[in-house]
Amino acid sequence: MQVLLALIVVGPLIGAVAALLPAPPGLRGTSPDQAVLRHGVTVTGAILIAAIVLALGFDHDQPSKMQATTDISWIAALDVRIHLGIDGISLPLLVLTALLTFLCALYSYFKMPLGPSPKGFVALLLVLESGTLATFVVLDLVLFFLAFEMVLIPMYFLIARWGGSEGVTGGRQAAAWKFILYTLLGSVVMLLGLLLIGLNAGTFDMVALATDNGRGLSTSVQLIAVLAIGLGLAVKTPMWPLHSWLPDAHTAAPTVGSVLLAGVLLKMGTYGFVRIILPIAPDGMRTFAPYLGAFAVVGIIYGSLACLALAKRGAGGNLKRLIAYSSVGHMGFVLLGIATMTPTGVNGALFANIAHGLITGLLFFLVGAVKERYGSADLDTLAGATGAALYGRAPRLGGLLAFAAVASLGLPGLAGFWGEMLAMFGAFNPAEGLSRPAFLTFMVIAGFGTLLTAAYLLIVVRRVCMGAQPQEAPQGAAQGAPQDAAQGPSRAGAPEPARFTDVQTYEFAAWTPLVALTVLAGLWPAVLLGLTDPAVQKLLAGGKS
Repeated sequence: MQVLLALIVVGPLIGAVAALLPAPPGLRGTSPDQAVLRHGVTVTGAILIAAIVLALGFDHDQPSKMQATTDISWIAALDVRIHLGIDGISLPLLVLTALLTFLCALYSYFKMPLGPSPKGFVALLLVLESGTLATFVVLDLVLFFLAFEMVLIPMYFLIARWGGSEGVTGGRQAAAWKFILYTLLGSVVMLLGLLLIGLNAGTFDMVALATDNGRGLSTSVQLIAVLAIGLGLAVKTPMWPLHSWLPDAHTAAPTVGSVLLAGVLLKMGTYGFVRIILPIAPDGMRTFAPYLGAFAVVGIIYGSLACLALAKRGAGGNLKRLIAYSSVGHMGFVLLGIATMTPTGVNGALFANIAHGLITGLLFFLVGAVKERYGSADLDTLAGATGAALYGRAPRLGGLLAFAAVASLGLPGLAGFWGEMLAMFGAFNPAEGLSRPAFLTFMVIAGFGTLLTAAYLLIVVRRVCMGAQPQEAPQGAAQGAPQDAAQGPSRAGAPEPARFTDVQTYEFAAWTPLVALTVLAGLWPAVLLGLTDPAVQKLLAGGKS
């Protein structure tokens, strides 16, 4: 198990180096480009298999215990150690990362985004996977920071070199710069907080610090550390009002970049709140928890209102940008659950993390497919160009988009429901020392946010899947012409119905696991909660089971 976990983290790095080397003649297939794309599928597939084996070998009777641990001294003078391990909190995120990266590699094999050589693309994808996986399994504050930063450069180049410019002010280069500047500035502040904790406590070991539960840190140190680390994590989450890099980054990123950015990179921020701030600086967190909850519910409402504005007819809203803003709202529920500092709320936050990764990953895959077919993700163009809309032109694609939308709005029986509900239940009865009236107010506001979420997602389904409202046609004219059809074909050059393709085999292969897991998590939430709850209980109790 120890070797397997180390292989999962290091394997993608080895694969990235191999991707840059010339392919052996016998493995090139029809071209070197095909060979390197196949290499990406093979490596990410092997990592996914290893992650599944690790999950099957995990002791599910003791999910609160750190398992498959490796603990080797690295920088003795600072007591920095190569300390790896997994528990019920990190295991689901590890498997989710391996799954989404494999599906992205598989999708790219058949639909490589436009840009430079596939060699660089595959190498960056693998480095991104390694950094994300490492973030979820390292148990040393210094290593956590290094893994946290490791993903920035690959994502920057994926946006800047393989992204698009539609709907992005300043183009993809500007979006990439905005992404890296925001996250780097946040990371600098976070590093100061991590060093403050490590130097005052005398160790950077996250397990030892969690067991100490802040007893070795003064209240002032905890307050400064929570503020510094929280700012860095809040940028990555992203929390309102530090979210403004996200819409441009998502809109400019290639399809697989958006899937990974929403599916796993945003989770690094919320995971840091749970793994570092809650157990290591509980007194500081208790002071800032009401403010975190307030920012969280503002983000829920703000994200929903921004989506409603983009979904309006004539607003020129971009569908990728709309889903990016929806992430601000969904991650607001995650932050609200964490702010309650209760097992119910934190379990809801962790469940919402996984649900958001599955559902929003699927949404970005689907929007990428729609954009590829129409040459645009502009909502007015899509509503006007589709005529009979996706239900009539591509019923499977339309059905999948509608499924992902209703899953995202939190329909009971699907994964999106449980996380949001548990986060609000946690706000109903927050941890001792927190203001219950304040959190009851947050719960009511968050509940109103679910109504706004349903409103904009149903508007999107009506416009993109069902088409525009028909005009009253003049006598003798053809009936049922879409109201904004004049805008659509002329602006997007939409293909004729005969040339419009529905979901293809490789798309089914990439999307089916996400659909199946969304249904499974919605109907059987105990699979995930059975892993996270004992680990959360132990974390909040200061390392005591």
